[in-house]
Amino acid sequence: MKNMILRAVIALPLLTGAACTQQHTSTKKQNPIPATVTLPKSVLLDKIKGSWAGQTIGCTYGGPTEFKYPGTMMQDYIPIAWPEGYIKSWMVNSPGLYDDIYMDLTFVDVFERLGLDAPVDSFAMAFATAGYTLWHANQAARYNILQGIMPPASGHWLNNPHSEDIDYQIEADYAGIMSPGMPNTASGISDKIGHIMNYGDGWYGGVYVGAMYALAFVSDDMEFIVSEALKTIPEQSIYYRCMADVIRWHKQYPDDWRQTWAECEKKWSQDIGCPDGVYVPFNIDAVINSAYIIIGLLYGEGDFFRTIDIATRCGQDSDCNPASAGGILGAMIGYNKIPDYWMSNLREVEDMNFAYTTISLNKTYQMSYNQALQLIERNGGTVGGEEVNIVYQQPQAVRYEKGFEGHYPADRIRVNKKITEIDQVSFEGIGIIFKGSVRARDDENYVAKAAMYIDGELAESVNLPASYTTRRHDLFWKYQLPKGKHTVTFKWLNPQEGASVNFGEALVYTDSPQTTTHPSH
Repeated sequence: MKNMILRAVIALPLLTGAACTQQHTSTKKQNPIPATVTLPKSVLLDKIKGSWAGQTIGCTYGGPTEFKYPGTMMQDYIPIAWPEGYIKSWMVNSPGLYDDIYMDLTFVDVFERLGLDAPVDSFAMAFATAGYTLWHANQAARYNILQGIMPPASGHWLNNPHSEDIDYQIEADYAGIMSPGMPNTASGISDKIGHIMNYGDGWYGGVYVGAMYALAFVSDDMEFIVSEALKTIPEQSIYYRCMADVIRWHKQYPDDWRQTWAECEKKWSQDIGCPDGVYVPFNIDAVINSAYIIIGLLYGEGDFFRTIDIATRCGQDSDCNPASAGGILGAMIGYNKIPDYWMSNLREVEDMNFAYTTISLNKTYQMSYNQALQLIERNGGTVGGEEVNIVYQQPQAVRYEKGFEGHYPADRIRVNKKITEIDQVSFEGIGIIFKGSVRARDDENYVAKAAMYIDGELAESVNLPASYTTRRHDLFWKYQLPKGKHTVTFKWLNPQEGASVNFGEALVYTDSPQTTTHPSH
């Protein structure tokens, strides 16, 4: 995301079907997964390898299309290349493509170094001080952490305008991979780490992806996996309702993914939080992009190509979505059953370290395998000489969270001035967020200190680094204001020659949804 793995014989049969999501998608009785699932260690490792392999392949396949198709599907006549040496070429020449992977590996590495009980601050600091560039909720969280705002406050919507974006969704794979058959364990991991950068529907994206991975280790029925994993999400959330709709539309239009895509676009494509995705086709919100993941999983019907191709052709964040879909399918079918068409490219990079890490895929496979063995034992299972016994967890809903409660986009103001040129900005509503940037011609370490006043009262005084790595993603914001007219002014407290604080647009919020009416009404 930028501004933007297989089944062999197991000791106990897995009797699964297209399970209902609580009582919402079907009343048909399903055969349950056994209370204890026995897997040969070789199969467990094969599935873990498949997870990471599928994710890497999916990310690469969709890489060239990322955000080139916002608000529209990518038609079949548009080719997507898969030449020899493709993954290696990306890893060498455009390693930033793999933020899906090296972000995961940040957390995998902390578990490896500090153990399963590593405190959240260790994950937060590893993430915030890493050398890679970040965007959206991740960058907002990095800034917060470096300014002393630690999780979960770093991901809360009041402190992070991008809290419902896709960020944790694309980096939650590790949580499910290390929790085979244990979706609630995956959710617990995501509770701690996912709130570093996300909240509400944004956090649910990672919880759901982690649960699907966990279930893919113990079921070979994708409809069951997608539906059962949804039980980890509170029913009253927008996120749950969108995924339930996609599952329902798949049953209604089983042979036409484009119809489901269109229904989803019509009902669920609106964005409220992300200042870059309101009033424009661009949408990095977790809800719509999660919908595209499960469209790929459901309509792909277990075929690796169809799964990642459909997830890619849904558009928007079309490298991250096939990465998640490919990883989940990879966990279900296993490394050794991913077709060689894809694997020949992967095998030549398995000993290459991902950018910003000292970790290769081969090392990742072993780290995740070791962590999975530990979690199996910690959660009541056993690890023997040749097999593991996993105590299966019936998915349970995590707590309900809602970001941007009572806030609806109302207006967009084009400021387009430097801070020294702004007299005041007037607006009517309950909240406002200012986009912009800081530049310092001769000092990349310069940090502007500036203050925002609303109606004459100090609203916030902040540090604004010129460094792109440590920047505040948005300059200023304030939510939950009294409804009415407000005036905003700014002060630059440490001006420096060659530096500038540059304002772009401002997004205004009010307390009720806005509708467009005919002028004669």
